[in-house]
Amino acid sequence: MQKSLEDRPAVASSIRSRPSVLALRAAFGLGILGLALTACTAPTPTPTPTATPTASPSATAKTPAAPALLPEGTAAENLPYFDAVNAATLAANPAAGGQAIIDGLVAAGFPKPEMEVSFDTTSIGDPADSIQFAIRWQGSCILGQNGPATGYHSEVVSMLDTGRCLVGATRPIDW
Repeated sequence: MQKSLEDRPAVASSIRSRPSVLALRAAFGLGILGLALTACTAPTPTPTPTATPTASPSATAKTPAAPALLPEGTAAENLPYFDAVNAATLAANPAAGGQAIIDGLVAAGFPKPEMEVSFDTTSIGDPADSIQFAIRWQGSCILGQNGPATGYHSEVVSMLDTGRCLVGATRPIDW
């Protein structure tokens, strides 16, 4: 007759503890495998500094050309030139009035018969807070404004139904 495992205590304890031994061996094997894989992994490369290339004179961007009057151009295309001319006039005389601004624009090639300018003084003789000046250009208006209350501003606007650029009474350009 065969004895059961419980009858043989040494064998029974050995079999009962076998799952623990197997678990320990598996865990140890996985640990060794993990270390081996970690050792096989390439280290993260450290970036090395490189010299930043400097632009040579031939590779640098060209300086944009100064704005110029474009007789066939649109009002919007001529706005940068209008602004440049007025900036030069105001740099030479920050308190420039309407006549100085109109003279600067005429000297720059804008057509005087197409210009309008507001008065430098109010109806009671006080200095105007700002003056407005405009040039009719191909159905549009290149409009400027300058004064101590506003500073310099410009934009292209649609011509009024009257065929003018400025609203109200304007100063005759008769000089």
